[in-house]
Amino acid sequence: VRNSGEFIGFDQYAWVLSQPKFWIALRNTFSIFLLSSVPQLIIAIFIAAMLDQNIRAKTFWRMSVLIPYVMAPVAVALIFSNMFGDQYGVVNTTLQNLGLPAVPWHSDAFASHIAIATMVNFRWTGYNTLILLAAMQAIPREYYEAATVDGAGKIRQFFSITLPSLKPTLIFVIITATIGGLQIFDEPRMYDQYGTGGADNQWLTVTLWLYNVGWGEWNFGRAAALAWILFLIILAIGAINMVVTRSLVRDDGTRDPRTRRERRARARAARERLRTDATAPARDRHDTLRAAAARATAAGEETTR
Repeated sequence: VRNSGEFIGFDQYAWVLSQPKFWIALRNTFSIFLLSSVPQLIIAIFIAAMLDQNIRAKTFWRMSVLIPYVMAPVAVALIFSNMFGDQYGVVNTTLQNLGLPAVPWHSDAFASHIAIATMVNFRWTGYNTLILLAAMQAIPREYYEAATVDGAGKIRQFFSITLPSLKPTLIFVIITATIGGLQIFDEPRMYDQYGTGGADNQWLTVTLWLYNVGWGEWNFGRAAALAWILFLIILAIGAINMVVTRSLVRDDGTRDPRTRRERRARARAARERLRTDATAPARDRHDTLRAAAARATAAGEETTR
């Protein structure tokens, strides 16, 4: 093995960045990520808010939303690939029975992104729902009772109490969805029988192309370079999320050092006030006794005269 290789520097990275397929895969990855993450978050918040109410058989419904998450990704992909079949799929058959034109789920890039995003939403909405539901149940019920007394309705309570209280949990869900969305592989891999991302790379993602380069073409050097580029992209987006997170949680005093210093200063000032208030009655009593003693002494002297 020694002296059998040649250091080529950044040639593999330059090759990856010079390939049009990389930019197509990157565009498809972000498109599928946006089509899946945004509706997924909205639906998860809505379902969690419904399950947070006092409904009948709520334990059953809370367990039911987790069923898609525990299903095998391959099984979910196979089910939805048959649903979105071009000729005999359930969706196109229903559309044609209603007199509507069929949708080219495999030949059209945007339609294929919607189909794959639907698979992702089906799998991960229940998982995010339970996380948000746990955060909602941690909100003190006294807030809602006080809002009800003040005349606030359910919608006003949701936007004024629930959503602000979910801020840290929403940040966690968004970060995990971002990392997972940029690494999407199972759904596009199983969307058709070939697993190459479409004839014209309609739904080719970065991780799927990495798999094809590494284990299809057996070029592990280029696959490793592609993996590092994907890692740097995720790292950059994670850094942006961290900056946004620090600004959003600044009011909570949990991550911003300036806020922590201010809280410590306020705590010290409060302790000083408590210490002052505790010693003030003793000083007052001492002054009262001294004044009484002085008056008694003066009265004794007057009596002596």
